[in-house]
Amino acid sequence: MRLEEGDLFQFWRVSVQVMSQYSTDAGRLTHGRCKTCETETVTSNTPPTQGTRLDPWFGAYAQRAHKMRASEVRALFAVASRPEVVSLAGGMPNLADLPLDDIAESTAKVIATEGMTALQYGSGQGRPELREKIVEVMRLEGIEAHPDDVVVTTGSQQALDLVTRIFIDPGDVIVAEAPSYVGALSVFRSYEAEIEHVRIDDKGLVPEELEQALTRLKAEGRRVKFLYTIPNFHNPAGVTIPLDRRHEIVEICKRHNVLIIEDNPYGLLGFDREPMPAMRSFEEEGVVYLGSFSKTFAPGYRVGWAVAPHAVREKLVLAQESAILCPSHASQMAIESYLSNHDWKRQIREFQSMYKSRRDAMVSALSEYLPEAEWNVPDGGFYVWVKLPPGLDSKTMLPRAVTGRVAYTPGTAFFYDGTGADHMRLSFCYPDEATIKEGVRRLAAVVSAERESVEIFGTTPQLDDVTDVDVPGPDVA
Repeated sequence: MRLEEGDLFQFWRVSVQVMSQYSTDAGRLTHGRCKTCETETVTSNTPPTQGTRLDPWFGAYAQRAHKMRASEVRALFAVASRPEVVSLAGGMPNLADLPLDDIAESTAKVIATEGMTALQYGSGQGRPELREKIVEVMRLEGIEAHPDDVVVTTGSQQALDLVTRIFIDPGDVIVAEAPSYVGALSVFRSYEAEIEHVRIDDKGLVPEELEQALTRLKAEGRRVKFLYTIPNFHNPAGVTIPLDRRHEIVEICKRHNVLIIEDNPYGLLGFDREPMPAMRSFEEEGVVYLGSFSKTFAPGYRVGWAVAPHAVREKLVLAQESAILCPSHASQMAIESYLSNHDWKRQIREFQSMYKSRRDAMVSALSEYLPEAEWNVPDGGFYVWVKLPPGLDSKTMLPRAVTGRVAYTPGTAFFYDGTGADHMRLSFCYPDEATIKEGVRRLAAVVSAERESVEIFGTTPQLDDVTDVDVPGPDVA
């Protein structure tokens, strides 16, 4: 059944409202009536017996669980995945260019010849054979590591969760770029960290502002546990930190005794140059490096990794064993087979060429249809970071974009405090060139109508009862 435009908007709005009823922020955790659920809420001092109309266990949740807020992006993807909607929102890689027949054959061979191992429990650190392959992959970015330094995880998202778990107590400070990856912000919030954003420019994180922030936080007596950074083809901003600035950032963090979490899912997907040396390549003790096969191979296997100093690595293994016992043997062996039996470097070059063509299509379409906006031109990765014309709000415009059969990720998703409404993230990784052009054309029509509304009413109309973008669905990664 095909949904018409009005149906799309109604479906999206109802989905958001239902999710909002399950979501409660810290401000609601006082005695009184809950506007959404029409029932008495509780404080942390109240015995966990109170329920709500929708959730009989509402009062039993841990305090931190009440700070987990559902995202309208999740409801958005229920609509955006429909064929009539052009989605420029998700960070899903294009898998059509993979040699799927060959991968199927090699995976079947793994099960046929080593099935008793592939389908069994394994090491909490990951298979030594895969860790050796990961070391080979990281050499492309100048990292010389030993397989014992590597911890295989269920995607780099789990690695990020484990790092946060072992370092963060409630109230600890994490310094992150402004904007920053929505999935990281969600993890940090779940462990009750405080986030301090530091401004980026067209060359990424600004060292002078990092120095000022760390100095101020120390003077305020606030404990900074680590800096979280995406140095290559940043999500969402698309910028890359140059080598001299990377050295500055490392030296600043060493002076302030602050660990660096270097998240690098896109580093091998540059369009016109060789991979930039990772921070981990010239600083081992002060950097935990996170990598992933989700963007350069396939996210469905859920295989990532962390490279950490010895003591940190041991804590990560213990944390992983307590969380999931071990990463999937079957997925690890499938990745091993791919790296051993296929020309994965050539495959990455093909991805680079394909994504560059899609980047060009998006930039060209923006120039043709939306010249009043501003945007960067990334030299790798998946994303274009777009600044809207004055007066427009990407979050409140989102349901009208869905009505216009186009989707994007609002800028508010990438800031801990919910700012960034004047920006949006557009992804060029999944749709082909013609679809990208059509999506930008539809988006431009929505922006034009929104500008007219602002000129008439003086402000962007607000959508009631929509929760903050805090807990993303997997498609927005």
